[in-house]
Amino acid sequence: MSSDTETGGGGGDLRKPFLHTGSWYRMGSRQSSLMGSSQVIRDSSISVVACVLIVALGPIQFGFTAGYSSPTQAAITKDLGLSVSEYSLFGSLSNVGAMVGAIASGQIAEYIGRKGSLMIAAIPNIIGWLAISFARDASFLYMGRLLDGFGVGIISYVVPVYIAEIAPQNMRGALGSVNQLSVTIGIMLAYLFGLFVPWRFLAVLGILPCTILIPGLFFIPESPRWLVCYLVSLLLHDRACDYEVYSWLPMQAKMGMMEDFEVSLQRAVASASKRTTIRFAHLQQRRYWLPLMLKILKSTCLTLLQIGNGLLILQQLSGINGVLFYSSTIFEQAGLKSSNAATFGLGAVQVIATVVTLWLADKAGRRFLLIVSSAGMTLCLLVVAISFFLKVDAVTDGSTWYNAFCILAVVGVVGMVVTFSLGVGAIPWVIMSEILPVNIKGLAGSIATLANWLCAWIVTMTANLLLSWSGGGTFTVYTLICAFMVAFVTIWVPETKGRTLEEIQWSFR
Repeated sequence: MSSDTETGGGGGDLRKPFLHTGSWYRMGSRQSSLMGSSQVIRDSSISVVACVLIVALGPIQFGFTAGYSSPTQAAITKDLGLSVSEYSLFGSLSNVGAMVGAIASGQIAEYIGRKGSLMIAAIPNIIGWLAISFARDASFLYMGRLLDGFGVGIISYVVPVYIAEIAPQNMRGALGSVNQLSVTIGIMLAYLFGLFVPWRFLAVLGILPCTILIPGLFFIPESPRWLVCYLVSLLLHDRACDYEVYSWLPMQAKMGMMEDFEVSLQRAVASASKRTTIRFAHLQQRRYWLPLMLKILKSTCLTLLQIGNGLLILQQLSGINGVLFYSSTIFEQAGLKSSNAATFGLGAVQVIATVVTLWLADKAGRRFLLIVSSAGMTLCLLVVAISFFLKVDAVTDGSTWYNAFCILAVVGVVGMVVTFSLGVGAIPWVIMSEILPVNIKGLAGSIATLANWLCAWIVTMTANLLLSWSGGGTFTVYTLICAFMVAFVTIWVPETKGRTLEEIQWSFR
């Protein structure tokens, strides 16, 4: 018979939730009535917002990792005797580790669930920060940075997907933007504590988000849409799954996700005979790779992948990481004396602007915010480019016009970060997690996340070289990319506000 029959007996390759919290809320037996479950639901409710705040500790870890290398450069190079190139390698290794994590993130999330993936991501993060804290030479720094990057690569994919899959449709934009808000808070905290705390103790502080995240995962439910895929895999193997449904229903109901759970389950069960759900455990067998890739390359799936990939690639090619990572250099070139204080101020402004996005995401709409955000970035970057060109070529150092152009450049950089935070920072992750169907989300999401981190690494590695070549030229390149982003969003990106995930995904068929 088919491989389903062969594997059905052992069941060893079936997906299982890595953290099965549903059993805590089980009514005690398979025969427990739904009326009894309803009483439990009335007695105790779990807020979707609380769940989002727990998983948001992951992006805070993400931001802290990104911001750590900026305030610690002088101290680490002095204590460990590192050269500038060695420290640059240390800073960039987080992106390398994140690319490896991105490749694995989709398969891990599909195989053991969203919560299990966050648990997997938290452990190397903790080990990595400990390695950095106790480092006596560059090798421990490099190992710790790679481990941190690996965990961050998984977090960057799983958290927005989990939030999108549990959030009500009228709150999904705002709750999805919490991901980016948490990243900006992590960056700002790294900048802030880095001003006062030694670099080794700062690395110890980096352990805290994941240390709190791990126990928090035991108190939140698994994604209902991932559970649907798991239950369908049981149906495909002729397994009795009503016990599994009973064990998860109370938890999903407490979350207010019963309707989404039931709709997703009904659709998935109805299509089970067509075997549309591909289990990632089977991808280890070569014959399953080609059908899945052909499925992704079909016109509909390819369109979805192009939109998700395009937004995440353009998000990084806009130069935001170059601006944030080298903001001190940019401010110095602009003539600002207190560059470190300005960098912290930039982080604080980014947090405030992202908070505004939470309020606007479900009111103005994703597509509108992306257009406004990318257009604003284009204008701000154009202002910065012109001010750099005029400052260098048209006026002399110390003159009134020189100081005016310096102020204009700083205003443009701050404006670019603000407009980025209003849409381009958060919305691409929200849209990626909304438009990809569950049956290709693992692989397609991994590809999109990998592309995002690869572009982040390219921008981070080239920004300093470009700034050394020409400040005005660098920002001209970023301006052109943002202008293309405006056209890309206007032509190809759909509006997803106020629609369920199933409605969004069916609209592309």
